[in-house]
Parts: sequence; structure tokens; C-alpha cells
Amino acid sequence: MAWAALIVAGLLEVVWAFFMKQSDGFNRLWPSVATIGFMIASFSLLAYAMRALPMGTSYVVWTGIGAVGAFLVGIVFLAEPANLLRIVAALLIVAGLVLMKVASSQ
Repeated sequence: MAWAALIVAGLLEVVWAFFMKQSDGFNRLWPSVATIGFMIASFSLLAYAMRALPMGTSYVVWTGIGAVGAFLVGIVFLAEPANLLRIVAALLIVAGLVLMKVASSQ
């Protein structure tokens, strides 16, 4: 259950990052409210996951899902560039996440 909570927490990090971008520096009310709401939900699930998982593993996986997810959302929905070097960097993050999961299972 902790891993499921951690994955959802990471996905919610992507959501709040998207709404933070839409908030225009917290100058637009509803995207700002959504940012804060999704942040609270994401942090709460992260805290729940940390009750059963190591802090280092939890935080790395949470930020990794958020980073790669935000990268993909930026490309797909915000027309951000997708050059080879950025894609390789994202793949290295994913590789690190997989290694962290494997290492925490041993």
C-alpha cells in the first residue's frame, strides 16, 4: 500500500506543478488554489508512504516521478522542447528510480 501511495503522491506532484505554471506566479486564483490543494494531497501521501518506506527511497521516487512527469506534461501540453539530451536525462532519472526500487526490495 505504501508504494501505491507513493506513486499517487508523485503523480499529484505533476498535477500541482502543472497548476503552478498555470497560476502565473500565483497571480491567478483558481490555478493557485488547485496548486495548494494538490500539494497538500501529494505531501500527505508522501508522508503516509514514509511510514513504511525508507525516507531516501520515498523522496527520490516522489521527486523522480514528479520530475519526469512534469517533463512529459511540459512537452505534451505546454509545447516545451523535446531534444535528445533532455530525453536522455529523463531516461536516466527513470533508470535511477528503477534501481532505487530494486535496491529497497533487497
